[in-house]
Amino acid sequence: MNAHMPVSERLDATGNGNAIELRGLSKYFGALAALSDITISVKPGERRAILGSNGAGKTTLFNCITGDFLPTAGVIRFFGEDITAFPAHERIRRGLRRTYQISLLFSGLSVFDNIYLACCGVSQNRFSFFRPKKDDALITSTEDLLGVVHLEDVRDTIVEELSYGQQRQLEIAMALSGAPRFVLFDEPAAGLSPTERSELIEILNGLPSHMGFVIIEHDMDVALRVSESVTMMHNGCIFKEGKPAEIEEDPEVQALYLGDGHG
Repeated sequence: MNAHMPVSERLDATGNGNAIELRGLSKYFGALAALSDITISVKPGERRAILGSNGAGKTTLFNCITGDFLPTAGVIRFFGEDITAFPAHERIRRGLRRTYQISLLFSGLSVFDNIYLACCGVSQNRFSFFRPKKDDALITSTEDLLGVVHLEDVRDTIVEELSYGQQRQLEIAMALSGAPRFVLFDEPAAGLSPTERSELIEILNGLPSHMGFVIIEHDMDVALRVSESVTMMHNGCIFKEGKPAEIEEDPEVQALYLGDGHG
């Protein structure tokens, strides 16, 4: 790209400076339209919530962004680069991370070892067979992440002995390994107790301000307390967009949530 190009033109050429940009994204499974013409722009450092009931298309949207599904139509850009056809591992290499609704942890290893392995997996020395030194950068990163997700006290605990809430916290730590540029959180509050949800909110709000994320949630209380912008989906389409207070007070959103038994 021409360094002497005017700033406005450079930003336009790289997706208007957006971290994630979706243009006309659609995904069909046979005749079923799971996503229909989704257009969303998320800025670097922005915290966006995507709300919607079961079948709204939230997880399908994440799967398209991360490369687990290829879209039927549309464009996906990540920090200006067209990644629409990239495999998942290439998106990870570029700094995109996600959590999953289903736990993907090493249940027989300790909390520390799970995070350390996640850090190794995205490092340049991930194939090294040398025993790490105490001042190894990956050891330091692991220690830092233990603090970020409030798991210092259980660092040596085997994962299968953790509470469900602690396992979700560990998944967040693993998604944060390697200093990602952007993170997608897939219903991290699902199945958590009120106390665990409060801790989750504290963890997400305590992330560095430069680290943007998109969170998809059923739990409106959690989503609205950790986000600065909200996209409401319904039947594979964008239904509403706005600030958390606007979405919370919108009568159509309230009717949709109350009608589906959500609060």
